[in-house]
Amino acid sequence: MSGIKDRLESEHARLEAEVAELDLNERESLSEASGENVYRDHMGDQGTATFERELDMTLEENVRDSLGAVHAALGRIEAGTYGLCERCSAQIPVERLEAVPTATMCIACKEADETR
Repeated sequence: MSGIKDRLESEHARLEAEVAELDLNERESLSEASGENVYRDHMGDQGTATFERELDMTLEENVRDSLGAVHAALGRIEAGTYGLCERCSAQIPVERLEAVPTATMCIACKEADETR
């Protein structure tokens, strides 16, 4: 189990660094956006810029969600509930936890959840 905890801690640090970098890039983009847009009359360029901002926002949301899941898994380790299915309280197989260290449900409960 300590190998999984080490992986989670490493992933937590990596994701925190990525969030910090995304925050920095967002602040830089906002300051650039406040300047004059030399392409303001070109609809194609505006569309490209909008698409890129939306893509960045989606990627940032995914990173933040992953960071939250890792943080929650580390919290479950500290609380002594890591590896227990949140739905049925059964032990989640170690193989599943090694494959998906942030798993909160056993395979049966996860499959049932996804078919709803």
